[in-house]
Amino acid sequence: MSSLRDYQRKRDFSRTREPAANDAAAAGHRAIFVVQLHHASRRHFDFRLQVGDVLKSWAVPKGPSYDPRVKRLAVEVEDHPVSYAGFEGDIEHGYGKGHVDQFDIGVWTTRGDAEEQLQKGHLQFELFGKRLKGGWHLVRSGRKERQPAWFLIKAKDTFAGDVEADDLLDAKMARSTRAAAKTPATKAAAKKSATRRKSIPKARKVSRLRLAKAAAALAGARPAPADNDFFKPELARLRETPPAGDQWLHEVKWDGYRILAAIAGGEVKLWSRNALPWNDRLPDIAQSLASLGLHSARLDGELVALDADGHSDFNGLQQTLSGEAQLPLIYVLFDLPYLEGSDLSRVGLLERKALLQKLLAHAPKHLAFSTHAIGNGEDAFRVATEQQLEGIISKRVDSAYHAGRGDDWLKIKRLESDEFAVVGYTPPKGSRSGFGSLLLARPDPAVATGWIYVGRVGTGFSDRQLRQLAGTIAANGSHKPTVKLTAVDPLLRDARWVKPAAVAEVYYRGIGNKNLLRQPSLKSMRTDKTATDLSDSDRAAPRKAAPAARPPAPGSTSARKGKPADIAISHPDRVVYPDDGYTKQDVADYYTRVMKWFLPGVIGRPTSVIRCPEGTAKACFFQKHLMQGLKHVGSAKLKEESGAQATYIYPLDADSVIELVQFGVLEFHPWGATVEQPDRADRMVFDLDPGEDVAWERMIAAARLVRKLLDQIGLASFLRTTGGKGLHVVVPLNPGCPWPQVKEFARAFASAMAQAHPMEFIATASKSRRTNLIYVDYLRNSRGATSVASYSLRARSGAPVAVPLRWDELGKLKSGHDFDIRSTPKRLARQRKDPWAGIDDTRQNLDDMMEKLG
Repeated sequence: MSSLRDYQRKRDFSRTREPAANDAAAAGHRAIFVVQLHHASRRHFDFRLQVGDVLKSWAVPKGPSYDPRVKRLAVEVEDHPVSYAGFEGDIEHGYGKGHVDQFDIGVWTTRGDAEEQLQKGHLQFELFGKRLKGGWHLVRSGRKERQPAWFLIKAKDTFAGDVEADDLLDAKMARSTRAAAKTPATKAAAKKSATRRKSIPKARKVSRLRLAKAAAALAGARPAPADNDFFKPELARLRETPPAGDQWLHEVKWDGYRILAAIAGGEVKLWSRNALPWNDRLPDIAQSLASLGLHSARLDGELVALDADGHSDFNGLQQTLSGEAQLPLIYVLFDLPYLEGSDLSRVGLLERKALLQKLLAHAPKHLAFSTHAIGNGEDAFRVATEQQLEGIISKRVDSAYHAGRGDDWLKIKRLESDEFAVVGYTPPKGSRSGFGSLLLARPDPAVATGWIYVGRVGTGFSDRQLRQLAGTIAANGSHKPTVKLTAVDPLLRDARWVKPAAVAEVYYRGIGNKNLLRQPSLKSMRTDKTATDLSDSDRAAPRKAAPAARPPAPGSTSARKGKPADIAISHPDRVVYPDDGYTKQDVADYYTRVMKWFLPGVIGRPTSVIRCPEGTAKACFFQKHLMQGLKHVGSAKLKEESGAQATYIYPLDADSVIELVQFGVLEFHPWGATVEQPDRADRMVFDLDPGEDVAWERMIAAARLVRKLLDQIGLASFLRTTGGKGLHVVVPLNPGCPWPQVKEFARAFASAMAQAHPMEFIATASKSRRTNLIYVDYLRNSRGATSVASYSLRARSGAPVAVPLRWDELGKLKSGHDFDIRSTPKRLARQRKDPWAGIDDTRQNLDDMMEKLG
């Protein structure tokens, strides 16, 4: 990537109106994108994305296209300063001479590190502008050009359609195009831009009339005029333990910023919890709310950022809002106190949330519904603790929406972090600048406006935070303490004290014997809160940590919650396989019909699932850890490769499977081990994956050869289609074997096949070398790796199924996806015997096999 030195070298700033490379003002705001229409010697669109403190730039001759089938050439050019985004007008001399119009500007997001994606040659991102919206791709071309060539491609989403950049020019840009037309090509472009006009495809809107009627019909609803002014939010009171009883529901305590949305006359206004307008900071959320098509509403929720794994990331949220990162932002909504002319503040919470869920049924992905569980507060808090979430919010199911803090909403937080007012600082030492540590205090419960000193925090600050805080908090102060001191600390001798204003959230390891925080480190500076918010929180002193609850044993009463399942499938008519018309209810019906064959392959095994909440046409994602709201699925703490423990899910019974389907699960991928013995494999899988141009007859021959070689060393094997292109040869191990032994055997076996038959097989994962070869994938045989379950659906067109077979059926197969959601239950109805009968009784292991393999 080029630097701003290239930008400066190519320009004479005494002769050009373009801005110089000075971008001190670029920090502190969301990362932007800008597209400029440039009438240079060759008319083109300049496409620019802010990454850090520069605009990465590409010249796109024909401009962006909304058609996903169109690959638009994008030639990489030098980085530009962020201030260039506001440039319009004529470049009169030298490099780039011609007129520049601003075609579009907005914010952009991406999951993961933008620089890393660009280095790898594929950046996936979203744009939130007036003209350019939705998902896009930048893919590096393999062609060798004088300048690096990329392709700009529209993602397949609700905004995709037959719209070109020239269709979206306004009158000013169209005039510029006509004025600059000098060659036959530019004249044709000018004529096209003057005649074609198309609008951007819009997302599906909710039925306002139906929702308005539903809102007005709720008990307690009252007619009321609409406005989009700030409204005071309901706040939660801190409590040590969750309340008991079914009169309470429990939500995740989201790790983000509280945001209030008010809509009137279709105009969306966003507010922070302390009444600051946030539309300019959150155009993506404002756009998403506007796309609902509501005339009037009030919504309450939490703004969170998602990292590359789809987990909320508070530090990432702050970095995104300051322009240091570009993570996708999600507005998680949990209340609806007003809708389409009806004041719902006196309607019971459960009814408000049910209406909110209907409102969000087809909402853009940047709006999410905060799910909840009713009753079992201790279990909800245990799950939150195991998943290392912030905690839970418990709410009375029949409560009204009241501004301020009361007893209807309670927050039960994990004990590892808390919020404190910053009341001073110590001087810096050594090479550190600004300050040494921040002094912290909590509200004094005995004095209405008093504060009690709890300690100091000096670790966890970034260089940028040190600079910012040095210019604010550490810019003044006095030697006189502004808080009550409960302990003598000699390091406070040179401290400077300030009035409580800023709020810091810190991690700590309990409370010491002088009531000071032990080993505190900064989690974040809470710029959305002030010290007044803490003094109004009616909270007690920080509490000491309690041990986390142990996960329930497989099949235990606690794991099953002691109740029979009553699992309703919400949105049963939602189409999840759009190419085939299969619905969410069809998926649930399928798993119900095949349940007795499906369960033996997943029950009691750590299982990764693929969730497609909006169907296979939209984003699908793997999930292996416990999620909030599950009542019938088992959970177990297992050690990961990093050494840390995580809570994995596993099916206990049929109720588990149907509940996961209700959560949008299509595919199930279990470990080759159980939760009771996670370090010992009882299944070994050889995945035969064909490269391009491999005929199916060769796949049949390959599977038979694997079986023959395994037979020769005394290992029985079983066959399964994958629902994709390949086949699985599965080897039961009874008693099980340690994972390192299994992985080494599988590697040696695959390598031996590749060496003996180099024109047929390959044992390395490189896709570039697989053409016309069959990859013998042994990597599924390591701790934590998974393989698709027998009778699991696949999230692919046609709704194919992975199906176990008898070896004598192999010759009749035409592909690895011969069976689907319709044909598989019919096959099982005709089946007299399980093709894998006896697999659990086959006693064999690898103790002597490595020596036989040679």
